[in-house]
Amino acid sequence: MTHTIHWLGAGLSSAPGIIELAKKNTPIIVWNRSLAKAQQVLKNSDVEVDVRQLDWDALTASVKPGDVLVSMLPATMHLTVAEFCLQHQAHFVSSSYIAPEMAALDAKVKAANLCFVNEVGLDPGIDHLFAHLLVDSYQTSEQYSPDNQHYFRSYCGGFPKEANDFKYKFSWSPLGVLKALRSKAQWQQDGQVKTSNAPWEALSEYQAQLFDHHETFQAYPNRDSIPFIKQYNFKDDWDVREFVRGTLRLNGWSTAWQSLFDEIATLSGSEGEQRLQEISQELEQKYGYDEGEADRVVMCVELEVRRDGKVVWHQSYQLDSHGNEQGPAMARLVSYPVSLAIESVLNEQIPTGVSAAPENVKQIDQWLSKLTTLGESIGHHDYLTK
Repeated sequence: MTHTIHWLGAGLSSAPGIIELAKKNTPIIVWNRSLAKAQQVLKNSDVEVDVRQLDWDALTASVKPGDVLVSMLPATMHLTVAEFCLQHQAHFVSSSYIAPEMAALDAKVKAANLCFVNEVGLDPGIDHLFAHLLVDSYQTSEQYSPDNQHYFRSYCGGFPKEANDFKYKFSWSPLGVLKALRSKAQWQQDGQVKTSNAPWEALSEYQAQLFDHHETFQAYPNRDSIPFIKQYNFKDDWDVREFVRGTLRLNGWSTAWQSLFDEIATLSGSEGEQRLQEISQELEQKYGYDEGEADRVVMCVELEVRRDGKVVWHQSYQLDSHGNEQGPAMARLVSYPVSLAIESVLNEQIPTGVSAAPENVKQIDQWLSKLTTLGESIGHHDYLTK
């Protein structure tokens, strides 16, 4: 029986994945609140995409058991879509983090024999794949010992390919970026849990090993890294000295943004929210991407292992991608993994229940191979081999 993919939301991070799926045999319908915007974004000479106005009654009439619904709507809508999927016996895919309310659906989803896959974009998503490969490779190496000291770093950032004075450009509303500047973070450093109230409190310099060169970025912890120690299969008896998942910014970013940091730190209450909206509009006008301007995405995920102060195992995976004719790097690297998750669900390669990006090494290798086929370059570096 042929099932249909219903892709909800055709924003800037959706188009490349939708177009790839539309080239295949599985029917796909794109539902968007603005029909004209979706049609514009999905203009492509190679394929015609079925685009419809997002209307819940029309969607209800179209969805059949076994179909896949993809939520690329705002994160506040994911639970609504997930509950709709349970009601209509459909699978669910999203690139967003698993919220506690989503995790709480696990038993119901398993009982319904459905797959609710999350965290299959860029970050979270590809970073998970890299982390699982590193941990698996280390655990099967001769150097493996829980008594070693383990240092894990996972950083990702998007910025213009050609740096500007602001060291950044916004590919969507700046409001989300500004709110993230006020978010607390938690990570492990020197074997202790550390916290920060804002990025500028925990800013560090990061030397990234890229394909053919080293490059210095600024980095800061993002959200709560601690739950991912278990998710990445670090064992309870490991000595984890450092574990951080964070954001990369171009060198000089903090200086360029200092006046913004100073103002944001003073904002509070409804007046503060209103001012944040005003700043967002100003930034969107001043630092939005120009038509056809290329973005850049850099991701580095590394695991360093020491014994008695000496590095005994150290490997990393990296991406350094630019916007091209297939779309912005950010859009490709978010939506291509989403499309791979959808195909994996339809091919019954994903366990039932609520899950994140796959942990199985063979499946990860297949996904990364497909990303390479789609034109993405993935680097792997072993620091101890010349």
